Amino acid sequence: MARLADYFVVVGYDLDKRGSSDGQGRILQRFPEKDWEDNPFPQGIELFCQPNGWQLYTERQPPAFFVAVLTDINSERHYCACFTFWEEVDNSQPQKSLSSEADEDDDSGILQPAQLFAPKSLVLVSRLDHTDVFRNCLGLIYTVHIDGLNVQLENLIGNLLTCVIPIAGGSQRTITLGAGDRQVIQTPITDSLPVSGCSVAQLFRQLGIINVLYLFCAALTEHKILFLSSSYHRLTDACRALLAIMFPLKYSFTYVPILPGKLLEVLSTPTPFIIGVNSFFRSETQELLDVIIADLDGGTVTIPECVHISLLPDPLLHQTQTALSMVLDPELEIADHAFPQGSTQPSSPKIQDKEIRAVFLWLFAQLFQGYRWCLHIIRIHPEPVIRFHKAAFLGQRSLTEDDFLMKVLDGMAFAGFVSERGPPYRAIDLFDDLIANEVERIRLEEGNPHKMMNHVKELAEHLFKNENPYPAVAMHKVQRPSEGSHLQLHQMIFPHLDEVTVQLFIDHAAAKLRSAPPAVKVEKNCMVPSGPPLGAIVDRNGNVLANSARRLEVVRNCITYIFENKMLEAKKLLPAVLRALKGRAARQCLTQELNLHVQQNRAVLDDQQFDYVVRMMNCTLQDCSHMDEYGIAAALLPLVTAFCRKLGAGITQFAYSCVQEHTVWTNMQFWEAMFYSDVQNHIRALYIEVSEHELPSPDQGELVEEDKCALEIASEQRRLWPTLSKEKQQELIQKEESTVFSQAIHYANRMSYLLLPLDTSKNRLLRSSGLGDVESVSNSYVTNSIAGSMAESYDTESGFEDAETSDVANSVVRFINRFVDKVCNESGVTNEHLKALHTMIPDIVQMHIETLDAVHRESKRLPPIQKPKLLRPALLAGEELMMDGLRVYLIADGREEATGVLGGPPLLPAEGAIFLTTYRLIFKGTPSDPLVAEQVVTRSFPVASLTKEKKISISLQMDQFIQEGLQLRSCTFQLMKIAFDEEVASDLAEVFRKHIHKLRYPQHVRGTFAFTVGQSSKLVVEHKHKEKNQSLKTLSKNLMKNAKKTIGRQYVTRKKYTPPTWENRGSIQSQVDEDEISVSEEVDQSSLTMSSTIKSSDRQTMSNVVERACCRDYQRLGLGTLSNSLTRSKNEPFRISTVNRMYTVCRSYPGLLIVPQSIPDSTIQRISRCYRQNRFPVVCWRNSRTKAVLLRSAGLHGKGVAGFFKSPNAPSAGPSQADSISLEQEKYLHAIISSMPSYSDTSGRNTLSGFTSAHMSSSDSSDKQRQPKIGALMKQVMGSKEELPGTFSRGGKWGSIRVSGRISSYNPDIGTRLAGKDSPQANGGPSETHFLRQQRAHLYIIGDKSQLKGAKQDSFQQWEVVPIEVFDVRQVKTSFKKLMKACVPSSSSLDSNMTFYRCLEESEWMCLLHKVLQVSVLVVELLDTGSSVMVSLEDGWDITTQVVSLVQLLSDPYYRTFDGFRLLVEKEWLSFGHRFSHRGAQTMTSQSSGFTPVFLQFLDCVHQIHLQFPMEFEFSQYYLKFLAYHYVSNRFRTFLLDSDYERIELGVMYEEKGERKNPQVYKSVWDNIDRLNKKTPIFFNYMFSPEDGEVLKPYSCISNLKVWEFYTEETLSEGPSYDWELIHGRPETTEEAERQDTSAPKSQRKIIWPCYDNKSKVEPDAITKLFQELQSLEVELGQVSEKWKDTWDKIKATQRTETKLEHRHTLSTSLLMSSNLSHHRRVNLQESGVGSSLNLTLDTESSSTSTPSGSMVGGRPSTSTLYSQFQTTESEHRSFEGILYKKGALLKPWKPRWFVLDKTKHQLRYYENRQDKDCKGVIDLAEVESVTPGTPTMGAPKAIDEKAFFDLKTTKRFYNFCAQDSHNAQLWIDSIQSCLSDA
Repeated sequence: MARLADYFVVVGYDLDKRGSSDGQGRILQRFPEKDWEDNPFPQGIELFCQPNGWQLYTERQPPAFFVAVLTDINSERHYCACFTFWEEVDNSQPQKSLSSEADEDDDSGILQPAQLFAPKSLVLVSRLDHTDVFRNCLGLIYTVHIDGLNVQLENLIGNLLTCVIPIAGGSQRTITLGAGDRQVIQTPITDSLPVSGCSVAQLFRQLGIINVLYLFCAALTEHKILFLSSSYHRLTDACRALLAIMFPLKYSFTYVPILPGKLLEVLSTPTPFIIGVNSFFRSETQELLDVIIADLDGGTVTIPECVHISLLPDPLLHQTQTALSMVLDPELEIADHAFPQGSTQPSSPKIQDKEIRAVFLWLFAQLFQGYRWCLHIIRIHPEPVIRFHKAAFLGQRSLTEDDFLMKVLDGMAFAGFVSERGPPYRAIDLFDDLIANEVERIRLEEGNPHKMMNHVKELAEHLFKNENPYPAVAMHKVQRPSEGSHLQLHQMIFPHLDEVTVQLFIDHAAAKLRSAPPAVKVEKNCMVPSGPPLGAIVDRNGNVLANSARRLEVVRNCITYIFENKMLEAKKLLPAVLRALKGRAARQCLTQELNLHVQQNRAVLDDQQFDYVVRMMNCTLQDCSHMDEYGIAAALLPLVTAFCRKLGAGITQFAYSCVQEHTVWTNMQFWEAMFYSDVQNHIRALYIEVSEHELPSPDQGELVEEDKCALEIASEQRRLWPTLSKEKQQELIQKEESTVFSQAIHYANRMSYLLLPLDTSKNRLLRSSGLGDVESVSNSYVTNSIAGSMAESYDTESGFEDAETSDVANSVVRFINRFVDKVCNESGVTNEHLKALHTMIPDIVQMHIETLDAVHRESKRLPPIQKPKLLRPALLAGEELMMDGLRVYLIADGREEATGVLGGPPLLPAEGAIFLTTYRLIFKGTPSDPLVAEQVVTRSFPVASLTKEKKISISLQMDQFIQEGLQLRSCTFQLMKIAFDEEVASDLAEVFRKHIHKLRYPQHVRGTFAFTVGQSSKLVVEHKHKEKNQSLKTLSKNLMKNAKKTIGRQYVTRKKYTPPTWENRGSIQSQVDEDEISVSEEVDQSSLTMSSTIKSSDRQTMSNVVERACCRDYQRLGLGTLSNSLTRSKNEPFRISTVNRMYTVCRSYPGLLIVPQSIPDSTIQRISRCYRQNRFPVVCWRNSRTKAVLLRSAGLHGKGVAGFFKSPNAPSAGPSQADSISLEQEKYLHAIISSMPSYSDTSGRNTLSGFTSAHMSSSDSSDKQRQPKIGALMKQVMGSKEELPGTFSRGGKWGSIRVSGRISSYNPDIGTRLAGKDSPQANGGPSETHFLRQQRAHLYIIGDKSQLKGAKQDSFQQWEVVPIEVFDVRQVKTSFKKLMKACVPSSSSLDSNMTFYRCLEESEWMCLLHKVLQVSVLVVELLDTGSSVMVSLEDGWDITTQVVSLVQLLSDPYYRTFDGFRLLVEKEWLSFGHRFSHRGAQTMTSQSSGFTPVFLQFLDCVHQIHLQFPMEFEFSQYYLKFLAYHYVSNRFRTFLLDSDYERIELGVMYEEKGERKNPQVYKSVWDNIDRLNKKTPIFFNYMFSPEDGEVLKPYSCISNLKVWEFYTEETLSEGPSYDWELIHGRPETTEEAERQDTSAPKSQRKIIWPCYDNKSKVEPDAITKLFQELQSLEVELGQVSEKWKDTWDKIKATQRTETKLEHRHTLSTSLLMSSNLSHHRRVNLQESGVGSSLNLTLDTESSSTSTPSGSMVGGRPSTSTLYSQFQTTESEHRSFEGILYKKGALLKPWKPRWFVLDKTKHQLRYYENRQDKDCKGVIDLAEVESVTPGTPTMGAPKAIDEKAFFDLKTTKRFYNFCAQDSHNAQLWIDSIQSCLSDA
């Protein structure tokens, strides 16, 4: 029973203080005047009566009523019902009434209002919330007063204050105040359910479903919520509604439904709240940053940006929304029905209110189902103490990730929920019933909204019944004031009441109550049912399925094997077990199985068993979170203190010392939950024992007790408690307390086991872990021996051991003390016991440390665990280890072949070691999978090719920890993902990284392996950075020292000279003209031959220059001679200029350059300034047939082009200088054009009208069929807008060379001649010059479109500019990065968009190849038709080099031989200064520029051409791969440095052959290739069978290009095969032994694993195989084995004879030797259709070209062998033959030879005699310059006519011949001449 009203208060306006700015209220009277003992008078009522502040009004307001809520210090709520009306104020002192305003406005003459009204409030304070009753009572008092009824107000108030009603129970109580009134008060049935009236329904109407759900979640997750409304009543209702839907949780923070304006600063409190404020104060609420504002009048909820509200977990949120919309808007569902059945109106507000609450009740039942199974009861007497095991609840509900539930369970409301609903013996309500009995029903309703609605309606009925148990029959009768009474003019002031009368009433009632018998409320306490256990509820997600029974079986079997000591079996199963342990069921299974093997709390194992058990435990714990929500760590805790092994006498190591590396052990909540769960078990046991003593006889009683859970036992005990005697009660309390205390001691021990590291002297563990901050503790010792192997890495003699130990001990002691304080206080342990614990803990820790020291000492002595032996890699000569191997795991990356996913054995992950040498990074090891563990896995790449290194952390399947690792990517298309073994200390891994970095980016190129090879790595000198512009002094010193080259000493004049910087070069001409070493100009150019200017002592060094690739090639091409016997003839168009001999004109060009004969050196120096990097145009190749030349240069400087073409509007720097330079440039181009024979035919005229050329018209007919017209080609390269003619026979678009395929907008006149179209004349006249337009220009300049803007084209100029869009080097770089990621992905992608071909396409690598090939083919076409071409792109050292090299390769068969290709690379790439070091980022200085594989791109293009023309190349595909690998490997010096200038400066250009001290160390890649080629045919292409002078024109469409195998292939068995000595230098005895085994009648099948075996070695092609068999037979027979090349040449010779004997025109199987294939040159190996015999041979060959064969190809063969390969002896090839005497080389005699002149092949061959089949030599007629009658020389045959002698001059040398007589001699001369003229 409770008082209906505690206090009645009259509050009025404080007239005394009305002068102040804000009015104030004061309490006029209060009844009773003394406070009730049980309920003190609340403070501050006057503020709450007028929340907006006390003010005087000029008009009388209608009476108002609202209920405010005050919370007292004991968090009791007081409901203050305020009834306010207005009374007239005596306005006798007008000046003072509104003084604040009046004082200021006195002068303005504003009149004071005549009448003012002040508010007065009647306030009723109660602890019960009966709003309507309060409204009626106060209204009645007001009515009596205002209407002057004949009733004493004191009586009414006395009756009101003495009215007592029950709090709950559902009864109706009728009350009357004694004014003829009657009211019925309805009490709710249970007071635990909130009473809401219609407030919840109203809240949803005001704000809507989503907004209220946001507020609901915000309130539960403890955010600040503010309601705004202009109605106080609405504010109270909204707050009440929010609290009602939170049931069964109770809001425990600040709750003020109506906040007075004076207290607004409460809103900035840091704690959560629910507060209502009048909208009048809206502006003051704007600056609140973290408050959610709900505007009830506007229906909005504003959530600030910084506030994140966690919403309900997903399926629940959706279900709740659906249910709410069905309640609030039932018509929604049938709104679309054509024939809606009946109108489904929403229920009445009162019912709807309960339905909404029912939905929330249903929601909470879902959220909290099974919560009682996670309660720990830790004390039963004297009061139950209950804790909730949050982690277990979340784990079993699979909601660990759910933010909302986590916050709710951590919140105060839930803590209150546990303490209120936790006790097992109490009254139960609707919610308890729902949780206990309706769980199954709720689960079934989840998917069915209608069933759910039925349930909701049932619950709503219960709730409604609770508030309205009876139909409302009782009639209320309460007088109301008469209509408009409050507006009466003269109203009485509310009288002063007589306190005595009222007090008498109160005292009288109190006496009555005392004499009445006490009303005993019968408590219906009972045991609270727990509902179905959680296990039954969860695992809807099908977690069970994931851990199929098979996996659990594997775990069980493995454990059985371990304990039965079947270690081999266990080892095989272990990887599978560790994989299975990812699943929860398997982890639980593991703990259960291990439990079975523990006897009497102890299980002693041997080392191997211990090791396996620990690994499994670690693996299990690794996937547990720090909360341990699945109780795995809890289940393992007793096991880690049970499993142990003996280390020595009396020393035992327990498993806990090896599983400390997990965060769960440092989580205080984990220990608390564990502790409480153990305490609960012990207390349960305690009471089971007690009951056993009491009921000794019947067995069944025992069983009943045994099965009961702790809560049930506690409930029973609570029921019996009142019946026990005092002594018995005390005894039970003491027993419980002792139980808790003993557990606390036990846990202090346990915690010290798991928190103290094995090696307590190493405080480093602690520093990293911050145990003091309860973060984590770490211990890197996983098992016995690892601890041993680690010990050496750390300095044990620290000298501070004691201090450090105490550090560890102190922090552990602190942690345990904190734990003990918390649990003991909560579970009511006595203070004496707590003190005892605090003194005990340091001792426990210290004792444990001492035990650990012994264990640690012993564990060091253990023999190390058997890990696989580290395999040492084979090293090259001169290669040295930088670091000993670090034990690592090689992890699988995105390439799936090695993982066994695509079939085949799982080679990765593999365990082994990584070795860092001066040259390579090598991993060598064995696969972790025991089934393939006998294979060796090797993966390596040169350190110099490393492009990216990043740290990664890897979780290994076979191991327990997250390992730190590295991912290393190499531009040789290799990737290593390694994880360091736990024995590798992290600082060692760091040292390893630093070493790699140092080796990868040496300070200077001298630090690279090619230079340091063979030196001890310690001697590597740190070089200073080279300055940009070194003075010429050092250069000249080097030049003089190394070379003393080009010019004789007599012309060397020394001057003190420092060159101007590169920027100023242009302005200083006079200086540049005379270099430091200047050639005296007086000497006549023609007489100054090279030899005449060189002293004999310098001849040797001079010959070095001549030996350079450039010079050798220039002589071969006839572009300039340096022979002794001839002076240079004046009529030669080109000369070798020495202007750059000191590298002053252009640093990146070679010393000797080919320039037009007519251009003096001084002009060259001036011209060079117009070009970027001073790279002016020079000739690099001449077409021997059309005499067209190919020139290369850089692009012009910015404005150069415009001036160059004399564009009239180009602003020039200075008229004279600019004009002269552009004139000189023009002169230079003219000189080039005039050098062409086709030009000189037109007798030097500038017009091209006479230009007709046989080469143009009679171009080979077969070419015409398959080549597009040049115009079409040109258009494609330039991207013309016009449509192409339909004759274009190649598929695909040629596009422009920039990646974007934009159509270029170049001047349409350019290239019209090429396109063969007329363009209207500029002046608009008729196009008479049609014939002229058809002609080709003499010179085409291929330039960058962006450079050529503004260039004017003159129709009579002889050159034409072809503008093309060039791709940037940056594009190559990014494209290459993407290509690497496509070919070698770092991880396998599940994204279907990231397939290999998609990534390849996105890399655009193929587009770049297509563009380079396209331009190259265009240039080839132009040269072939007799026009010269100048390639003038970018800086002239990247794309220019690619194009120029490809053009020469396609046009000149010589470059497709070994010698030729070497020469081509040396000339165009090395001498002409491609920046290998810079583009390869070889040193520290170029590190930032990144790796740009321009040369690789060129090699890829060559590979594409090779695929299309496999018979045209002497070298195989393997040769190209070899170069691609070694150009980045830095093993050879060939591809280091950026130009000849730098190579000379470093002294590496002219290294003598005899200089090598170590015969194994080759400095040049070419020497190495030559040596290997002699040994093995690996580099040789067996299909080589060239057509004479064939020009190749490959298809360049992307569809015709193939991905190069070099990018994708891998050989894990031996690593890359390009370091030939490593792989083939090893004795292969083991393999031979295996072979002998298989030669028995066993299966002859070989299994070849892709990505593991070297296919070409295991399965060589037919010819290689024959060579191998031949060799092994020779060895068996003891013969000296012949060189493979000699064998090959012999076979070819014999085959030629056979072919001759056979029928002439059959296509014999010896296709390779025959040259009848002119129309089948372009071979597509897969689709060749020439006939079966051809197919056969080509198939045999295909393997040799596509996969490198196991052997290599010969050193540079002499030209004779080169030609003999395709020579046939058919007579039609012998135009003229006979015997001639030929003079031998110097000092050799004349010899008679059989000479054959062959018109077809255009050559003169000679043999020993007529019968000889083997040609001894060949003179190519293309190289013959003249045939003249000669004179007999020394040693000539006697008695022969003088006229029989004749001389033959070729570009290379001078031949003296002698025929039998003068007639014969004349015949020979004529025949040779006629051959020459035919050409």
